[in-house]
Amino acid sequence: MALYVYKFGGTSVGSVERIKAVAKKVKKVHDLGDQIVVVVSAMSGETNRLVALAKEMQPQPNEREMDVLLSTGEQVTVSLLSMALHELGCPACSYTGGQVKILTDSSHTKARIRNIDDTRMRADLSAGKVVVVAGFQGVDENNNITTLGRGGSDTTAVALAAALKADECHIYTDVDGVYTTDPRVEPKARRLDKITFEEMLEMASLGSKVLQIRSVEFAGKYNVALRVLSSFTEGKGTLITYEESQMESALVSGIAFNRDEAKLTITGVPDLPGVAFKILGPIADANIEVDMIIQNIADDATTDFTFTVHRNDYPRAKALLENGCAELGARKVTGDDSIVKVSIVGVGMRSHAGIASTMFKTLAKEGINIKMISTSEIKISVVVDEKYLELAVRALHAAFKLDQEIES
Repeated sequence: MALYVYKFGGTSVGSVERIKAVAKKVKKVHDLGDQIVVVVSAMSGETNRLVALAKEMQPQPNEREMDVLLSTGEQVTVSLLSMALHELGCPACSYTGGQVKILTDSSHTKARIRNIDDTRMRADLSAGKVVVVAGFQGVDENNNITTLGRGGSDTTAVALAAALKADECHIYTDVDGVYTTDPRVEPKARRLDKITFEEMLEMASLGSKVLQIRSVEFAGKYNVALRVLSSFTEGKGTLITYEESQMESALVSGIAFNRDEAKLTITGVPDLPGVAFKILGPIADANIEVDMIIQNIADDATTDFTFTVHRNDYPRAKALLENGCAELGARKVTGDDSIVKVSIVGVGMRSHAGIASTMFKTLAKEGINIKMISTSEIKISVVVDEKYLELAVRALHAAFKLDQEIES
């Protein structure tokens, strides 16, 4: 007998019909004798509706009350799914995060899980029931309702799987797995049978929206085998697990991209100790996240400092640099908010030379100029003009033969 944690997102439970379809899928597995915990999100569109209601009351809603409000979305879904299971003759019991109890810190709207009490869930599982848990939520030590941030249901599912030592955690979405890149950009993109936690973390951080980053981090930390599947079509999906020897044959596993990039450069800054802090300190104080950084030293003892930020933060970041330009003794500030980041990711890059040169040669052949480069053990990212995004992704996908199955 296996123990599984299933998570269904908002589109998977977006209507009464879809909730009934989820119930049938769960009952089929339960009838085989396996134990199942189901984590659900709010019905699609419900969280946005609740946010809009809150903003009619307060332009900047009180965070504690916001958590109380938003947690009701998942509460509706767990009760409806449990009813649907009962109607099929499948015993089930629904729980809010507080009833479980999923203990979090007190950071309202972005809480982190500290501990999970699995006593009630194990008792229900032993009694042959399906346990249905509201995702995205918990309670702090003072019994205040907390939420885990957008996409937090993924984290709930992985955390429950870790606490219960589940055999696998299945994340059901509107796609049938993790692809070598976005099929909407490259129709030849191929679904991966397996991908490592490291690769999935990089893909998620670089723009892939299949899984929430925190859930992948959690799964890697507690060695929870994750599988991404479609709610609407049958299939094996993609298994996310630790690196295996046969996985090393793939030099590059996928291509990620991020359209939400902007680049800023401050030129002619005197090259003195602490200059990087003087430039980025005000940016950090404004709670603006910085991604890629390049610093070039010139012969005249000055430096040009370039970094990227989220496109939404570009106007504020540029204004901060311009305000500090004179104090820094810099010549000028320039920027570009029509850039994108394209990245190749693969654990096989650790043990193979020439990956970077293949990437750069491919882009050069297509006439694509590289503005910035960033590397790690298993990824290479480049910044290019936004107009070249699709061309770059398709060319790299072909160059690394990602449309072809890797032989074991």
